[in-house]
Parts: sequence; C-alpha cells; structure tokens
Amino acid sequence: MRYRLTFIAGAAVGYVLGARAGRDRYEQLRKTAQRIAQNPAVRNTVESAGQQSRELAGKAADAVASRIDGRLPASMGERLRSLREQRMSDEDDWGTSNT
Repeated sequence: MRYRLTFIAGAAVGYVLGARAGRDRYEQLRKTAQRIAQNPAVRNTVESAGQQSRELAGKAADAVASRIDGRLPASMGERLRSLREQRMSDEDDWGTSNT
C-alpha cells in the first residue's frame, strides 16, 4: 500500500509540474530527445549494446541449458536441442543498420 501511495503522489506532482511547464517545454524536450536519438554515435552505441546483450544472453542460455539438459523429460530435451540448433543457424535475424 505504501508503494501505491508513493506512486500516486509522484504522479500527481509530475502532473502539476508538467501542467505548469506547458506545451512549449514539452515540445522542447521532445525535439531534444529526437535529436539525441537520431545522432549516429548514439545509434551505433545502442546497436552495439544490443548485439552484445544478445551474445551474452545466448551464452547464458547455453550455460543453463547444459546444466538442466539431463534433468528434463525427453520431449522437452529434444525441443531445447532443436531451439539451440536453430539459434546457431540463424546468427543474426535482426540485421544491422550501421547508421
């Protein structure tokens, strides 16, 4: 209950402050955020972080799968192996933009 009240109070304060700042401040913040998001350096950094996180997630999934592989029922083990093989064959189905 305490967290709910804290959230409601924060939302109310944010609403009041946002209403006082007005539409002009909102537009200024929106344009700044767009400019940052369209910056090539930012886009490349976000893309490389996403690629690294996918690689680390794959390594973690392999580690977990190798530990629980023998403990699963046969049908689940087969499904896990087929998914692992499918992931290995589809290296990067997201593609890269390099923009």
